[in-house]
Amino acid sequence: MDAKLLEILACPVCKGALHWHKRADELVCRVDRLAYPIRDGIPVLLEEEGRSMTSDEVALIS
Repeated sequence: MDAKLLEILACPVCKGALHWHKRADELVCRVDRLAYPIRDGIPVLLEEEGRSMTSDEVALIS
């Protein structure tokens, strides 16, 4: 994930920062506990595409 692109992307729900989970290839919003997929190198930042995460899953994202 390009660092400059990651700086300008925001969660579609809360407009907060997203964190790249490299292993799962997802963008994670820690506040809303949502993970958004990256398909063919393109982040899919649609609210309905967000996957709910447990607090334990979010804690593992660094």
